[in-house]
Amino acid sequence: MIQNVGNHLRRGLASVFSNRTSRKSALRAGNDSAMADGEGYRNPTEVQMSQLVLPCHTNQRGELSVGQLLKWIDTTACLSAERHAGCPCVTASMDDIYFEHTISVGQVVNIKAKVNRAFNSSMEVGIQVASEDLCSEKQWNVCKALATFVARREITKVKLKQITPRTEEEKMEHSVAAERRRMRLVYADTIKDLLANCAIQGDLESRDCSRMVPAEKTRVESVELVLPPHANHQGNTFGGQIMAWMENVATIAASRLCRAHPTLKAIEMFHFRGPSQVGDRLVLKAIVNNAFKHSAFMTFVVLDADDQPQLLPWIRPQPGDGERRYREASARKKIRLDRKYIVSCKQTEVPLSVPWDPSNQVYLSYNNVSSLKMLVAKDNWVLSSEISQVRLYTLEDDKFLSFHMEMVVHVDAAQAFLLLSDLRQRPEWDKHYRSVELVQQVDEDDAIYHVTSPALGGHTKPQDFVILASRRKPCDNGDPYVIALRSVTLPTHRETPEYRRGETLCSGFCLWREGDQLTKVSYYNQATPGVLNYVTTNVAGLSSEFYTTFKACEQFLLDNRNDLAPSLQTL
Repeated sequence: MIQNVGNHLRRGLASVFSNRTSRKSALRAGNDSAMADGEGYRNPTEVQMSQLVLPCHTNQRGELSVGQLLKWIDTTACLSAERHAGCPCVTASMDDIYFEHTISVGQVVNIKAKVNRAFNSSMEVGIQVASEDLCSEKQWNVCKALATFVARREITKVKLKQITPRTEEEKMEHSVAAERRRMRLVYADTIKDLLANCAIQGDLESRDCSRMVPAEKTRVESVELVLPPHANHQGNTFGGQIMAWMENVATIAASRLCRAHPTLKAIEMFHFRGPSQVGDRLVLKAIVNNAFKHSAFMTFVVLDADDQPQLLPWIRPQPGDGERRYREASARKKIRLDRKYIVSCKQTEVPLSVPWDPSNQVYLSYNNVSSLKMLVAKDNWVLSSEISQVRLYTLEDDKFLSFHMEMVVHVDAAQAFLLLSDLRQRPEWDKHYRSVELVQQVDEDDAIYHVTSPALGGHTKPQDFVILASRRKPCDNGDPYVIALRSVTLPTHRETPEYRRGETLCSGFCLWREGDQLTKVSYYNQATPGVLNYVTTNVAGLSSEFYTTFKACEQFLLDNRNDLAPSLQTL
């Protein structure tokens, strides 16, 4: 069941594709019927806001001030959160925001927000921002944002009701929200680990001192009095208002570095430590921590007449705290690039094998688990065959062909999770795994393995894989146990003449507790273009092969379920 199923795939996929047209027609008809039944469906938490950009909303370039946009974003998201919670909510954090386009006077800003998932007292709100030219009717995507809001009720403790996703998009966002929450919670530790264990850029000696600006010259301090217009109906300061004030002092600090009018291009993930109220005086301090050629923790660029980034002066940090902030800025840049490269890009744009190192481990683990969860959440799986209650589903999507095997086993879900998440035991039931070596136990939830597979598909050489295995326990009732697998590259395990290096983009197990000592075991595998070359006309061999392997997996779980008592206590 490894990525390349060899000559069984070469024999093809007849039972999948022989009735492909009729199945697709039936599926399309079913989808059309569902659309008709759900015509006019709108997420109950969705809030939309449209604002006309007036001169009072703009900066010196005649473009919408990012601070003003942040206020509108926060207001829309807060209304969505409160619509779901039924009580006042405050902004707890905002994830990275990348601004793709500027917005000019006279254009309209359209903001849409909805709750992706609710946890105990917090919820993730997804926000989409687009601009519209009323004269030409053209529209542009400006940015996407993810905000976390906390419900606040003075007398009773808040316990939010769960979100029930209906559409495929809602199911994907709901599923991945738990993984994003996990990533937010470890953000501070990620920076600390990067500073402690990795070499962070420290090239002050090699920089052009003639173009250096002392960091102290960029320092800005401003005091803002929180007035009723700055606060919500409970008297708490809008998070968007605080972000707007932050953007103001950050812009001044960046301007003092470059002696020009900078443009804010990105905002990094940040957290609010606590609320403020009407009458509070907020002291905002800003200083340029570091400059990276064209961008200077809010990330600015200075554009020339052709809208191309200009070269910035270097920053000379102050001793002590200044040098600490300088190094932390480099660490945040590394994390920001990893997040943008691994987390933000589309699954089809992620390389099959991403280089692994300790600094990007959190984001590779996130991508590994979220990719599998999004594959699981897709609606258009087609049942291709069923043998003795073992079902084989297929999914054609873009350039990928995916497989999904499913069965119910008389084993507790936690037991199955422990047995299947240790890949070293997989050769006992899966003949496609000839040997498995644990290369590195990264942490409790992530491990890297070197896997060898027999020669298949007419090739003389066996295959090998370097696989990151990421496991997750359920976040809430109804969530599955997850074991996600994807290829990575390691300098210690390069491709060798002895093996053909194989790659897996997205595969793994989801385990749902169906009852006491009863688990639904689902295995997913997203076939890459290299594997699709084997797909021709007949799936009988493939179906039989998957069935045999999956039944061997069931027997393995049954035979070993009583050997895990000490380990189960930690789950």
